[in-house]
Amino acid sequence: MHALPEDHTGVRMRRLRRERHLTQRAVSELTGIPYSTYTKTEQGVIAATPHVIAAFARGLRIEVATVVGQPYVDELRADELDVLIRPIRESLDVYDLGSDPDIRPRRIEELQEDAEALLVSVRAGEIKKAASNVAGLIEEGTTAAHSLNTREGWLTLASFYRTAYDVAAKLGYSDLAQLSLARMDWAAQRGSDAVLGGMYQYLRALTYLREGKFVIGQRLVTRGLSTLEQADSSHERKVVTGQLHLGGAVMAGRAHAETQALNHLEEAERIAGETGESVKVHWLAFGPTNVKVHRVSVLAELDKYGEAVEATDGLLIPADWPKSRTSHHWAEVARAQMWTNDLEGSFKSLLKARKAAPQQAKYHPTVRDTYASLEAAHRRLPETFLSYGSWLSAGTGQVA
Repeated sequence: MHALPEDHTGVRMRRLRRERHLTQRAVSELTGIPYSTYTKTEQGVIAATPHVIAAFARGLRIEVATVVGQPYVDELRADELDVLIRPIRESLDVYDLGSDPDIRPRRIEELQEDAEALLVSVRAGEIKKAASNVAGLIEEGTTAAHSLNTREGWLTLASFYRTAYDVAAKLGYSDLAQLSLARMDWAAQRGSDAVLGGMYQYLRALTYLREGKFVIGQRLVTRGLSTLEQADSSHERKVVTGQLHLGGAVMAGRAHAETQALNHLEEAERIAGETGESVKVHWLAFGPTNVKVHRVSVLAELDKYGEAVEATDGLLIPADWPKSRTSHHWAEVARAQMWTNDLEGSFKSLLKARKAAPQQAKYHPTVRDTYASLEAAHRRLPETFLSYGSWLSAGTGQVA
């Protein structure tokens, strides 16, 4: 019996195809996905790659979120995360109403400490903790920003909005993620911070990456780089510039534009040589390690799975690296190993993804689709395999 009988992208692709009365051959011709790849994806024999998902969504003129099934509402409800979304949405609506007379904000220094603590929680994979606190802090920060009308006040509010984006994006609420980014840009402009403006374009590009709109995403990367040129030269500017190049590399890789992807990687590597490991600068984890991790990602996006796995040789994740980024890395390694038929290695990487950041891994489409592809071969995997599927499909009640 399958642990996730209706919970992989291939099942949804089959249902969406049938709703439109299309044959598998017709979908293949409509989307440009090779027929064999498409049929195996529907069957769950191979995991749906981001490139295939994007091509399917474009061909059928639907949203990527519809194809991947995010947000995973039943699991969110079981984990008591769904009830935290509405307060966040409501807190974003009062951005232009000025100071709330019923709120007495604390000193800006205290709010700045809370903003940093939220960023740390997200990077530690503590999504529920961040989601529980961010709405109230946005409301307090909104009143403080309007009352003070200082650069510090607006940038602190922008940081709260960024955490709202992080939470929404990780849980699959793409519309809320985009709204949070719009608010972040609004506050950053009032704080007159060109570097933060460049980072806004980076995060905005990531939303289009998830939606399979690679051309728009690449345009945003270019715009972000242009925005950063307006900022004074600094270590911070170099870090955000390097991270934009890494985002551009993944964007181009997912679009199968190999030369462009490798050029972005090369430039990011050059910048990382100057900045060194800069994990805590805007919590982007930029540096030589992140460049190596992104090389694995890009090779996988280019369908060079064997090379992606080889690129992990000798790649050591620093102890102070954000657990959320570590979890994402192991999810991508698991997908590459699955494609090279290293089923045992793939499952071990899924376990590492869960260990690093349980809540993030549970709601990560790559984790779920890779598990679904391994599921058909579970007789060749450890006995603990099916329990992993049960964990994915049920509430844990745990705060990671």
